[in-house]
Amino acid sequence: MSKDIPMTQSEQADAAADTAPDAKHPRIDPQTVIGWGVDADPENDPTYPMRDRSKDDGPGMNWTPPVAQVADVEILQSVEYLRRPATVGQSTPPSGLSGKIRRAAFAYSESQWGHWLLLMLADRVNFVEGIVDDLGKGTLPNPVAEMGLVKSSNARVAGVATLAVAGLAVFGLVTLLRGRDR
Repeated sequence: MSKDIPMTQSEQADAAADTAPDAKHPRIDPQTVIGWGVDADPENDPTYPMRDRSKDDGPGMNWTPPVAQVADVEILQSVEYLRRPATVGQSTPPSGLSGKIRRAAFAYSESQWGHWLLLMLADRVNFVEGIVDDLGKGTLPNPVAEMGLVKSSNARVAGVATLAVAGLAVFGLVTLLRGRDR
């Protein structure tokens, strides 16, 4: 092997195994190592219950599953499971456009990109729906504080700064559009 290319760990282990024992690396007697060959006797295999289940009489599960929670709202369920888990979250049932996107996402398997991309899209749509909902209730949204980007003690300052930036953006947009009309 060339000196320029370093050996991998596997190659180093092979090289060490090929070298003759010396004073620095004496050959050992495996019988003196505690645990050496512990799985050599097939009649005394410590992994028997996990490795050979063919002779087990039981179904492999000897417990009664807990009673499933009765959901008061729509619960979206993966197509990969036959039943829901015992407990489910009910705080934010699917609703609006984001809910329709989530329902479409759960038509796909979790192993498909479409499932996860639609769920991410639904999250972004839900964010916009939340802002529109806040404005509909007469509340100015404060996304900087609501996303946890600033401490709660600085939430008012962040809200004013967000409002100022939004105002400047609207002013700039109006000025830009008026300039194009001339």
